[in-house]
Amino acid sequence: MTMPLCAFFPCGITMTERSIHIVFESCADRHALPATDAALLSAAEGALEDAYAPYSRFRVGAAVRLSDGSVLTGSNQENASFPAGICAERVLLSAVSAVHPRLSVTSMAITYRGDGIPASHPLAPCGVCRQTLVEYEERFGRPIRMVLAGLSGEVMVFATAADLLPFRFSGSELPASTT
Repeated sequence: MTMPLCAFFPCGITMTERSIHIVFESCADRHALPATDAALLSAAEGALEDAYAPYSRFRVGAAVRLSDGSVLTGSNQENASFPAGICAERVLLSAVSAVHPRLSVTSMAITYRGDGIPASHPLAPCGVCRQTLVEYEERFGRPIRMVLAGLSGEVMVFATAADLLPFRFSGSELPASTT
């Protein structure tokens, strides 16, 4: 749809309305998930117990399945100089890089629990984590399947983390290294 912006710009500039179409799977609850996704989500729930969130009281657990089939977990870690903490997704991706630098992440499940909130719907990673996930996809040349859920209710599954960040910034936008 093309709309004149005469009300905003008297010179007659027009803009074209465009849209982004993102496809994801959704199920009413975790019982409808394939066994591998359900197991990964269960591991993410277990990671909630290791979250260090004394300030926000908002715990996030994440679990990844690596290309060799192994599963690792991570949780958010806060700091008294709030907001200097680290999200569960980046804690986990950093651990993968440190412990298994040559293995790619094939899927990640994320869940949360907060004091006084129902945790009954999926939440997506923050912008920094989305960018980091997309960088891992580019680094290893493969998508990361994303399973997002609360402790109950709907579960959303994305075939790639890139769908969570449609206007991502890529290393290809940076100038070539001079070293």
